[in-house]
Amino acid sequence: MNRIDRLFANKKSHVLNVYFTAGYPHRDDTVEIIRALNQAGVDLIEVGIPYSDPLADGPTIQQSSQVALQNGMTLALLFEQIAEARRFSDTPLILMGYFNQVMQYGEELFIKTCKEVGVDGLILPDLPLYEYERNYKPLFEQYDLGISFLLTPQTDEQRIRKIDELSRGFVYMVSDASITGAKQGISDRQLAYFERIAAMQLRNPRLIGFGISNSDTFQTACQYADGAIIGSAFIHALGLQGIEIAGATHDFVRQIRA
Repeated sequence: MNRIDRLFANKKSHVLNVYFTAGYPHRDDTVEIIRALNQAGVDLIEVGIPYSDPLADGPTIQQSSQVALQNGMTLALLFEQIAEARRFSDTPLILMGYFNQVMQYGEELFIKTCKEVGVDGLILPDLPLYEYERNYKPLFEQYDLGISFLLTPQTDEQRIRKIDELSRGFVYMVSDASITGAKQGISDRQLAYFERIAAMQLRNPRLIGFGISNSDTFQTACQYADGAIIGSAFIHALGLQGIEIAGATHDFVRQIRA
């Protein structure tokens, strides 16, 4: 069974997915960060592939990508680092990137390499549903690789049902029509959106992302979905001057779960 499927088969609430950018703050920190997140007990680890022109990332993640690229981070190196991390971690690993990166690498080679090194799923925000269904769905199924499509407060019901049909692992609920990054709490309008999606009783588990940055927003998200995704706040913690990765990671996860 795919590690993502196994996770959701065994855990039905308060699933914590933590995102970081590969190659940030230093090129070779990826394995240490995965080790620290694994030891801190997160449920899912989402690794961002640095990209020069992201669609939905806020300033914190954009800046981390720029630093990572300047550090010399590459996709080939990332695959090596993930293979190394798999020697000690069985936590589900997701790669988040953009489809141009997959095309440049070669679509089937990328998917095959993901399977070989121990990646369990992908998030590719710019991959159209129809393109995935027509051209790539059989490859994902052949290599037992999950894929999570994004829905937003503006997504209509027909498209939500299609996203649920095609996603493998979980559905990514974007909390607001904005870029990533910490926000000032969760509004009543967002809560109404969370309730609307919950009432649809989707086939896949749901994780809420964008603007989830502390214990309060994490706990609120978990009232309406199976868990939440935190990225910018963790990247900010990693970027603080003089931090020690393992200690900073354990402190961060402990504060989120408090």
